[in-house]
Amino acid sequence: MSTEQNLAAEGFSYRLTRTLDAPAERVWQAWTTPEQYARWAYAAPGSVEMDVRPGGAWKATMVTPDGGQFPLTGSYLDVAENRRLVVGMDVPGKSAPAAMTLELDAEDGRTRIVLHQSCDTAEERDMAEQGSTMLLDSLGAFLAGGAGS
Repeated sequence: MSTEQNLAAEGFSYRLTRTLDAPAERVWQAWTTPEQYARWAYAAPGSVEMDVRPGGAWKATMVTPDGGQFPLTGSYLDVAENRRLVVGMDVPGKSAPAAMTLELDAEDGRTRIVLHQSCDTAEERDMAEQGSTMLLDSLGAFLAGGAGS
């Protein structure tokens, strides 16, 4: 798995790029199937619900390394199967969801994944980027281990 990281030049954005040793269809399934997502994305078992279509809702209870749990909710803003997923995340006190975009490009049985998000502050960006980096690391390990095949 190759890794490339860089921050967008403007605003409080980040962009993470990885090449995963799995076809785009498998990466898509890992990200959009509740049972698979729960296995690699630090979600409490049985807490993930997904209605993967534009306007469809999702929810999950995430588990922190120290055992803490926090619920997340949102909706899907854009869905192009095996190619693009824009996930809206509900943020307390904000009227609009925070949007995270995931783009998949198939490359000879492998998948180049680009994840990007714009945030309101440097602190939010740094926290979101750290969480996204952890997710991509875990996704890569999940796919490399052959789980969910």
